[in-house]
Amino acid sequence: MFHPFDKSGDITADAPLLVSALAALADRDRTATLANAASLLNWYLEDINWVGFYLWNEEDGELILGPFHGLPACIRISRGRGVCGTAAETGDVQLVKDVHSFPGHIACDADSRSELVIPLSLSDGTFFGVLDLDSSKVGRFSDSDAEGIQLFCQALLESSAFRET
Repeated sequence: MFHPFDKSGDITADAPLLVSALAALADRDRTATLANAASLLNWYLEDINWVGFYLWNEEDGELILGPFHGLPACIRISRGRGVCGTAAETGDVQLVKDVHSFPGHIACDADSRSELVIPLSLSDGTFFGVLDLDSSKVGRFSDSDAEGIQLFCQALLESSAFRET
């Protein structure tokens, strides 16, 4: 069960509280856990208009839309295409202050102006997908946000949903 907590506004300081909330919401079912993770971030973060997961489909060689909060989104993204596809291709966090300056940006929501994408890999190194966060504010995401969200993602990938059975 989720128990709201007082947010300091500093995600790195609040990361232990977010991780604790995530642990209470995690389940052995990945879809349910990812849905709760997206919901938790949607509740916690200010000034975002989309948060969700794109999951790697090896058979199709694409990222496919997973659990999210926000307007309907692009369903399939090729590796190397847009911010999410670039994170999938490089394995690097993508912190884009203004998406209009990012070559090949995919505009699923015309209101999005900045984006933070965290690549996700399982404990054995297998690429799993990405966490994508969008905001209608230019420069919304900081290095501190990226750091805090990476801590959250690490905890997510260590949760019961991702343990081998």
